[in-house]
Amino acid sequence: MFKIRRDDTVLVIAGKDKGKQGRVLKVFPKIQRAIVERVNLVKKAVRRRSAEEPAGFVSVESPIHISNLMLICKSCHQPTRVGFKILEDSTKLRYCKKCKATF
Repeated sequence: MFKIRRDDTVLVIAGKDKGKQGRVLKVFPKIQRAIVERVNLVKKAVRRRSAEEPAGFVSVESPIHISNLMLICKSCHQPTRVGFKILEDSTKLRYCKKCKATF
């Protein structure tokens, strides 16, 4: 289980986009990468698919390594480390190490 999941708000802590915040769009657990909204943009060449759509270059998000991301807590709105709690009914919850709120 990763500490970062889809629809989490994260802060980039390393790389060319250091300091930017964004929402996680997709997580790739096998390669330990995630796609974050408006972060790690690359130019991609696109062909014309129809008469209305022009050909050219489009900016798309590229996957970024999970170790370069830090989760932003939903209750205290601070970048934080994540801990795990196991409840009596054997469910696993994430919690903020700063304010102890669960996600």
